[in-house]
Amino acid sequence: MAAGMAERRLPVHHFHSTAHEALACVTGSATLRLGGPDGLDARIEAGDLLVLPAGTGHRRVEASADFLLVGAYPEGQDWDVRREAADAADEARIAAVPMPTADPAYGAGGPLAHLWRTAK
Repeated sequence: MAAGMAERRLPVHHFHSTAHEALACVTGSATLRLGGPDGLDARIEAGDLLVLPAGTGHRRVEASADFLLVGAYPEGQDWDVRREAADAADEARIAAVPMPTADPAYGAGGPLAHLWRTAK
């Protein structure tokens, strides 16, 4: 996975239509809203890793002063930041994003691909 930006900001709801995203909480803790404005809140802390399929809305709700979240994206996937509701063009881009070739935590033999396929 290619390294992305460190997210100390971006408390606004957004999603990526051109890439899947792995988010690693490096320090501190936070509450993130996952799944869009009406999504679920998840508490994360240092050491936690989230993997979000392309199109998954997310935002920071609140965070400790030392919170640092780092985003990474599969090799060859250039991420965008979409802040409006997904339109037909966004949905087409999301559907075209290929599966990652490796699990960001466990590598090529990790469970990510199997879990994503079974969730569909």
